[in-house]
Amino acid sequence: MTARATLPLAHILLALAVVGIWGTNFVVIRVGLDHWPPFLFGALRFTLAALPLVFFVPRPRVPWRVLAAYGVLIGSGQFALLLFAMQGHISPGLASLVLQCQVFFTIGLALAISGERVRLYQIGALLLAASGIAVIARHTDGATTPLGLSLCVLGAFCWACGNIVAKQARIANLLHFVVWSSLFSAPPLLALALVFEGPRIVGSSLVTADLGDWGTLLWQTVGNTLFGYSAWGWLLSRHPAALVTPMALLVPVFGMGASTLLLGEPLQPWKLAAAGLVMSGLVIGLLLPRFVPARA
Repeated sequence: MTARATLPLAHILLALAVVGIWGTNFVVIRVGLDHWPPFLFGALRFTLAALPLVFFVPRPRVPWRVLAAYGVLIGSGQFALLLFAMQGHISPGLASLVLQCQVFFTIGLALAISGERVRLYQIGALLLAASGIAVIARHTDGATTPLGLSLCVLGAFCWACGNIVAKQARIANLLHFVVWSSLFSAPPLLALALVFEGPRIVGSSLVTADLGDWGTLLWQTVGNTLFGYSAWGWLLSRHPAALVTPMALLVPVFGMGASTLLLGEPLQPWKLAAAGLVMSGLVIGLLLPRFVPARA
């Protein structure tokens, strides 16, 4: 890992490509859900993320229970809840924003485990973001319902729990970890699909899928998962996390922008205000520690 104070231009562009893919992926999900039922969509995504790569990349040197815990938390937790919510219960732009609450859940869980005291700037950051979520909750309508908002917040918590599992496992190769953990993400999602969506709908979705439908699925696997995680892991292996991770703040910017431009999602003043509050909280929570002494 280098000791650079800034990222080289090529690496900045790579990071922007990754967060751009992750942000606009919410639009791809929304388009994919026009054909795929949510649990089947998730099951196929993680199946293709695991197979056939699991036969070609080495298994991470972590216990099987760690792979299983991460796979279930991210698959049956984060993505099952997100995909269900995005099927008519929350807009793609707001989903990309609300899901970033995982940052605060991750920080809170890490502090609880380590026993460190919560600092004032962390409380302030959390209050700002919570205010943004409250603004969204006050303006729920046909496009964003209380159920959709609640599911996204719960999905963010599952994501944070997965982050803690990965952090404690000290993952050496993020892509390998994602590929192998996907083996544990797909089966619960497939079970949910068969129980709640039914074998008939599962079968007809597979039979009637056209190239565009398969394209949304492949983008989830190749673009969002395999390229995104491998590139992000490559950047983290060469630069301090403090230089790389703040770039993820742009995910909801890309998500809301793409949803507005491509899907015509309205960008009302209250939505901009909510985004400003959540983003301000994220900036304070992620960037202020670089300038605040450890004893603060």
